[in-house]
Amino acid sequence: MATKKSAKKRTKAMATKFKTFDVSEYLNSEERIAEFLSQVFADGDTEEMLQAIGDVAKARGMAEIASKSGLGRESLYKAFGEHASPRFDTVNRVMKALNLRLTAVPTH
Repeated sequence: MATKKSAKKRTKAMATKFKTFDVSEYLNSEERIAEFLSQVFADGDTEEMLQAIGDVAKARGMAEIASKSGLGRESLYKAFGEHASPRFDTVNRVMKALNLRLTAVPTH
C-alpha cells in the first residue's frame, strides 16, 4: 500500500511544465517564412493569415519592422493581435517591410 509520502512524490514527478509554442522561434530563414505564409494563406482563414504575418514580423524583430514600415511597434502588436482587423494599407506596408509580396494565383 502506498504511503502519503510516496503518493505525494509521484504527483510531483508527474507535474510537467510546458513552454508555450511560439512559431516565430522557427521562422529563421527566408524559405521557412515563405513556406509558412504560403501554407497559411492557402487555407484562407483571415484571422490565421494576420496572425501568421504578425508571427513573421516578430521573428524578424518587431522594432525593425516598425521602423521599416513607418508604423509604431505597439501598433503592429495591436494590428496583428488576436481578433484584430488591420487596414489593407497596414498589411501591405508590413509585407513590404518584410521584403515579401502578396501574389494572386488562380484556384482550381
